[in-house]
Amino acid sequence: MGLFLSIKLNGGEMKMKAEIIAVGSELLLGQITNTNARFISSQLSELGINVYYHTVVGDNAQRLLKAVEQAEQRADLIIFSGGLGPTKDDLTKEIIAQHLQTKLQQDDAAMEMIEAFFEKRSRPMTENNRKQALVIKDAEVLANHHGMAPGMLIEKEGRIYILLPGPPKELEPMFQYEVKPRLASKLSDGGMIVSHVLRFYGIGEAELEERLQDLLEHQTNPTIAPLAGDGEVTIRITAKATSEEQAWALITPIREKIIQRVGNYLYGVNDDSLASKLVEMLIENKITIAAAESLTAGLFQSELATIPGVSEVLYGGMVTYNEEVKINQLGVSREVIEKYSVVSAECASEMASKVKEKFNADIGVGLTGAAGPGEHAERPVGTVWIGIAYKNLPPLTYELHLQGMRNTNRIRAVKTAIYRIIQLLEKEGYRKI
Repeated sequence: MGLFLSIKLNGGEMKMKAEIIAVGSELLLGQITNTNARFISSQLSELGINVYYHTVVGDNAQRLLKAVEQAEQRADLIIFSGGLGPTKDDLTKEIIAQHLQTKLQQDDAAMEMIEAFFEKRSRPMTENNRKQALVIKDAEVLANHHGMAPGMLIEKEGRIYILLPGPPKELEPMFQYEVKPRLASKLSDGGMIVSHVLRFYGIGEAELEERLQDLLEHQTNPTIAPLAGDGEVTIRITAKATSEEQAWALITPIREKIIQRVGNYLYGVNDDSLASKLVEMLIENKITIAAAESLTAGLFQSELATIPGVSEVLYGGMVTYNEEVKINQLGVSREVIEKYSVVSAECASEMASKVKEKFNADIGVGLTGAAGPGEHAERPVGTVWIGIAYKNLPPLTYELHLQGMRNTNRIRAVKTAIYRIIQLLEKEGYRKI
């Protein structure tokens, strides 16, 4: 996959309406998900560029050309993902070159990088790999530090065309470091665009929008854009101004109004995640943590382990999926399980306390419940109990009634546990943001 971008210039100003066209039969067959469109849309929104259309087209030259022509009728900014690879069905740059009435030529720097790639791995380079070094004549070549196919930027007849490789691990950094700065400079008329993201958990999108309805209805500059995720809601505040200082002067009053109304659900900003925010708080305050997991089967620890530096504070944990393991290995009393069942506040509380004790951690977390598809311990699907034992305080327990599929319930249980720990630490006086 690759990326193609077209921007119409109007007398030195750019009026951008965007369309993203994903190219690849594998997308139509459902073999892969079009994550590039989501990523590019979010990046363009930070620049104040509206995306009006998403299109998917297969690996067919005629249909691809028709998609380009159609997109040019309704968008100033057109983004294609797909077609910079070495195989015969990678057609995007050939079609764009044809459409622009120009030709392809080899980029020597790209060819050297491709040859070095195979030499370093002691692998023979097949002839079709040379195709990846072809670029559109007179294009500005964009470096690809995470793959072989370079990107391209072409200006012709009042438009800008940009092509990027499609694998997300290549496209995302290239868009961030090669494309976005160029677009920002072309958008700039002596001004700039600044975005600030607020991240919320524990409140639905509908409720959040209702509380902020007047702000959303009367927004001008800055703009306010809510977005719902998996149990989370984000708000992006974007200001256009002549300087960063002036942009923040516009953003700050709106930010404060939002926090006054829904700040108790706020857990982070910008690139924060629940896991990164918790790990940051734990490291900053030298607080250690351990987990005993049943329905989540290690997912809580795995989520924390995605954050660099977590080894300073994550002592370990146990997956106690089986009832006897809870009793014999973790130390939960048989009487508690027989009286209250494994899906109960009492069991979650003991799991948290026992794992905290076993690992000599400051915080112990216990997760138990019925993830689905069937009930567990006579508790309906979606019933989850979270236990949190913190230092010498009495353990806290939280009950959830989730409505999703099995793995969705597991993920939501982990996120809620992380969020509850953040709330606990904040209540104990530790800084959240």
